Amino acid sequence: SPRRLLLVSNSTLHGGGYLGHCQQHIKSFLGEKVKRVLFVPYALHDRDAYARTAREKFESLGYGLDSIHESCDPVEAVRKSEAIFIGGGNTFRLLKALYDNSLIQEIRKRVLEDGIPYMGSSAGTNVATVSINTTNDMPIVYPPSLQALGLVPFNINPHYLDPDVKSTHMGETREERIRQYHEEPNTPPVLGLREGAMLLVEGDKATLQGVTGARLFLRGKKPTEHEPGTDFSFLLIDSNLQNL
Repeated sequence: SPRRLLLVSNSTLHGGGYLGHCQQHIKSFLGEKVKRVLFVPYALHDRDAYARTAREKFESLGYGLDSIHESCDPVEAVRKSEAIFIGGGNTFRLLKALYDNSLIQEIRKRVLEDGIPYMGSSAGTNVATVSINTTNDMPIVYPPSLQALGLVPFNINPHYLDPDVKSTHMGETREERIRQYHEEPNTPPVLGLREGAMLLVEGDKATLQGVTGARLFLRGKKPTEHEPGTDFSFLLIDSNLQNL
């Protein structure tokens, strides 16, 4: 597979600016061959402001940025793109816009067949996976399906939060919500990416990067802890890993 993905948990890390915590990863990921990045701001309502923020950051890294919402033909914009970056916001709003603009199959083709780099942060990471079933967002709009781009055969929970032992909040923890998801049959693995973590996928190799770890959930198994540098390539082989 020629796929190249950089799936980031969050756009902003406490104490830093927009994409500041992962800007060196971005430069290493995109390299020198990519000159312009196609930005998809559909997850936020104010797309103009979002595009300005992204453009400023990518230009500071040496890359031009075109926002897909400024194109009269979004499908053609994807077909001509050198690299794609889908930003964060509301995952339901984002996925609905991808369907509304007929971009699901077009993005899949560019990434999985043509091998252009794909970067996502937060909601943009959610839609890169099998489905958005494990997003943290409210369903403020109704996409035609929860099935997403399927660039990897598992799900991710960005902004994964560990239980606060001092908290008196009695609602479900993130871990409990993911366990509820896995109570449904044939549900794929879920990788809980803490803020500051990201997953680099190059072909059939997947590596955890960043400054924080991740928590892996397999249906019917106890969750496991993983540090940066962990090889998650086995997740790319088969989404039905319940027998591990």
